[in-house]
Amino acid sequence: MTQLTPEGQSLVNDLAQRHGFSQDAVTQMFWAVLNGNGSMAQFSHSEFGGSGQWMRGGMTMLGDMFNNNLKGRVDSLCSEISNVLANQPGLLQSGSFQSQSQGGSDYQNQTTGGGFGSSNLFVPDPHANWWPAELGSPNASGSQNNMRYAYFANARRLAVDSGGEVWVYDTQDHQIGGFSQQQGAGSSITLSSQFGTVNLASLPVVMKNGTPVLAPVASASANGSTAESDIFAAIERLAALKSSGAITDSEFATKKAELLSRL
Repeated sequence: MTQLTPEGQSLVNDLAQRHGFSQDAVTQMFWAVLNGNGSMAQFSHSEFGGSGQWMRGGMTMLGDMFNNNLKGRVDSLCSEISNVLANQPGLLQSGSFQSQSQGGSDYQNQTTGGGFGSSNLFVPDPHANWWPAELGSPNASGSQNNMRYAYFANARRLAVDSGGEVWVYDTQDHQIGGFSQQQGAGSSITLSSQFGTVNLASLPVVMKNGTPVLAPVASASANGSTAESDIFAAIERLAALKSSGAITDSEFATKKAELLSRL
C-alpha cells in the first residue's frame, strides 16, 4: 500500500491546521481524493458530517446536508488536496492516452497555498515503473482490463504489460492518442493515431521482457528471398501475441499465411 513520506505527513498536518480538521480526518480525505483520481472523493467521517461525496467543480454532498459552512470547508480541503496530487508526476492516470497527451490533469498548473505541490509525498513503489528503465518517463500511461500500457513519444516506443509479460513496440511515425481493447474471445487491441486506427499487431516488436527482439521481416537477402529463420521467428512472435490476447486467431492466421508465402 502506498505510504506517505515525511513531507506527505507534513502536508496532512498543515492542511489539518489551516482547514480546522483533525489529522485523522484529513488523512482519510487525502486517500479518498487520491482514489478518486484527484477529481472526486467518496468519504465517511464524523468531522465531514458522516458519509458524503465531492466532485471538483462545485458538487459537494454531505450527510449534514444543510450545513453550508461545513460544505464549504470540505470543498476547500478537497480542492487543495486535488491541486497537490496533480503536481505529483505520473500519479493521476486517466487510463486514456488522449487526456494524458493533452497535458495531463486540467489542474496541473495550479498551485496550493501550502507550498507542497512539487514535493515527493509518497514512498516510491519499486514495482511502479514496470517498463524498461531506459525508456525513461512515459508521456502517457494507463490500464484497461488485464493490460497496462505506457507511451514514450520521443523514443517512439509503446510498452504493454500483458499477463506479466512486457512487450515494447516501435510506434514508427504514429503519434498515439488512444488505446482500446475489444471484449470477448476474439479480443484485439487497437490504437488511434494521426493516421487513424492502428492494430497493435501491425507494430514491430523490439523487446520482450527486457530482451531485444529481431526486427520484423522487411528486407530480402542477397539472392532475393527472405531468410527462413527470420520468417519463423516472426511467426513465433505472432503466436506469442495471440496467446497474450493482443491479436485474434483470425489475425494470426492471416499474417502467418502471408509470412509462409515468402518461403
